[in-house]
Amino acid sequence: MRRILQQYEKSTHKELWQLGLLGLFLVSMFCLGMVGAMATKGGALEVTGEAVVQESVLTKAENWGLGFGDEGSVPTGMNTAEELREYDAYYVADTEEKKLYLTFDCGYELGYTEAILDALKNHNVKATFFVVGHYLEESPELVKRMVEEGHTVANHSYNHPDMTTLSDEELIKELQDNADKFKELIGEEMINYYRPPQGKYTLENLKKIQELGYHTFFWSLAYMDWDVKKQPTHDEAFAKLLSRVHPGAIVLLHNTSKTNGEIMDELLTKWEDMGYHFGELSELVP
Repeated sequence: MRRILQQYEKSTHKELWQLGLLGLFLVSMFCLGMVGAMATKGGALEVTGEAVVQESVLTKAENWGLGFGDEGSVPTGMNTAEELREYDAYYVADTEEKKLYLTFDCGYELGYTEAILDALKNHNVKATFFVVGHYLEESPELVKRMVEEGHTVANHSYNHPDMTTLSDEELIKELQDNADKFKELIGEEMINYYRPPQGKYTLENLKKIQELGYHTFFWSLAYMDWDVKKQPTHDEAFAKLLSRVHPGAIVLLHNTSKTNGEIMDELLTKWEDMGYHFGELSELVP
């Protein structure tokens, strides 16, 4: 752990993003070791995407996670949809309509975002891209394309820290610096939509974000697409994303995934063949 911290201090923005995911993966693997013990007591602990399912009431910082039931059913979250709405936060739409809300987390660029945007344009699908400051600085043309093609660009913090550890002043700065950078680039205000880095949050943290005028968006459908050194095959991706899709799903995907860039057009076609169509996060905000 000391070595990881030393490397973290010396890392570039891209390396910081990768190390953050690595640290989260190590924590997830530790929690996964508890599965056997919980299973004997009827527990439902599962690693999904970047997160782990634990308690519904948070007394300390946790990573957002999901518990899955029958195929096609809405998964359970760390908190219920009703609890989250008290903080202007969402993880799923309250609907039986076959509608999906597509979102991407953008930490840095590996050359796959253009293919993702091409597929979205081909299917006339509008998505939300949660970006960090590094992405705004290093990939301005892609951000401009997102806006020009009708997508929403939203706030994923400037430096991708654990936001639950920050003082109020530091938290405000993370969000404001990112919003300011977007305005400098695009010439308009960034929408007040927020996704917690690494999915880390507490209810107190959500309340602070809410008081700043933000709506927080978690997710109800994701898969292990974030590890750039261990990308899932196409079949593995489809197995997760098709079997676990459900009405009202907020879908989290990563733009750094080679697999996502390769399957996006086919994935959208498959979802459409299943009767799904696509909405925008603004539909969830009162």
